[in-house]
Amino acid sequence: MSDVWEHSDRAVCTHPGWSSLRGWAAIVSSFATLFHSPQSLQFLLTDAVVSVDGATAWVNVDENLLGDQGGTTVAALNVFARHGDGWLLVVHHGSPVHVRRP
Repeated sequence: MSDVWEHSDRAVCTHPGWSSLRGWAAIVSSFATLFHSPQSLQFLLTDAVVSVDGATAWVNVDENLLGDQGGTTVAALNVFARHGDGWLLVVHHGSPVHVRRP
């Protein structure tokens, strides 16, 4: 995650069900908590659409999470900014997808 994210105060991350986290320090702490959880998680990404406009790019993607407690889908939006040496993530927003039951 460290290589993907912009390490700045403008970076924002909203995990499903969480309040928005602002700044790299809060974001890296959240991922450390998620990745060091005793629960095993697997992410399967589907329906990714990439758009680019100048020095900004965004990716809409469904994150299908499979874990010890079952699975869920998160609709995610990721915004990237181009820097001299490549693209860095500045915004991640994930919203749970509610499954309609017949």
